[in-house]
Amino acid sequence: MYNEIKLEKGMYNLSGKSFTAALEELDPSAAYIGTELESLDAFERQLKRYNIRISGTDCDCVEKFFTSTDTAVLFPEYVKRCIAKGFDGTVLSSVTAVKTVCESGQYLGCVMDDSADYVTTAQSVQLPSATVREGSTAVVLEKYGRLINASYEAVRKQRLDVFGVMLRGIGVKLAVSVVKKAMSVLAADAAAVTASSLSYAALAELYGKFDCFDMTTVIANPADASKIAAMEQLSDTKISADGKMILPFGSELIKTSSVPANTVIGIDKNFALEFITSSGLVMETDKLIDRQLDQITVSITCGFRKLTPEAVKKITIS
Repeated sequence: MYNEIKLEKGMYNLSGKSFTAALEELDPSAAYIGTELESLDAFERQLKRYNIRISGTDCDCVEKFFTSTDTAVLFPEYVKRCIAKGFDGTVLSSVTAVKTVCESGQYLGCVMDDSADYVTTAQSVQLPSATVREGSTAVVLEKYGRLINASYEAVRKQRLDVFGVMLRGIGVKLAVSVVKKAMSVLAADAAAVTASSLSYAALAELYGKFDCFDMTTVIANPADASKIAAMEQLSDTKISADGKMILPFGSELIKTSSVPANTVIGIDKNFALEFITSSGLVMETDKLIDRQLDQITVSITCGFRKLTPEAVKKITIS
């Protein structure tokens, strides 16, 4: 049961396992189906066990995690989850077709040559072929990170929900730096519509460039996104239940400063981009457990690869 588990530092250092995965092995969530704890994962059950409230009117302060050696072990996972929530809630999740975990610093994926026309084939005639082969250029994974300076004395009386918002903000900004690389990979060598200005006609032409694939997503920097939103033809544009702007083509409009000025990218998000990472977010856990919060480091090592060139087009404004 969750209230009998001995929490230890070493649970963060098990090869190939996250802290939550280690907890889940000792306390499987499947055992709680049909109970009041069904909606909680193994980490959240530990918060309940020690009555650590991370939100709400009775939210605890940071120092609640350090009332015992057991509860101190939970703090790095709390910090990591807050940052990850900010990181994962950004543009990145809206433009990635697939996520690949690579154990080395370089990734050599396969590529497909599928340029032959899809046409009818007579009897006894060999079918047109698509060829899958190993890529010739490796993606070099790059490290993105942040050093957070925050002494225990400065944050121990801070409410956990407020501290969590600050950490999520760091996650958002970390993701923005990563998304810049993603946008540069998408835009590189993409088939382009050239226009003298950003207009509805240019957007319609971009939409018409997609053949087998659909234009599910239009990505622009804030200035260009605002121009698109202000177009007269979009006055009746639908807003989805979760607040996303859906263009008449059925495309979601995404705004990010990671796209350069005078460029608008259209993609089929189901086929365009591969997100490659050697791990999830990485942190130094021992210092956090020992209340040595003067420097909290968080980083991710990752890269991107365009999977299907035909699923990416762009407008270049001259």
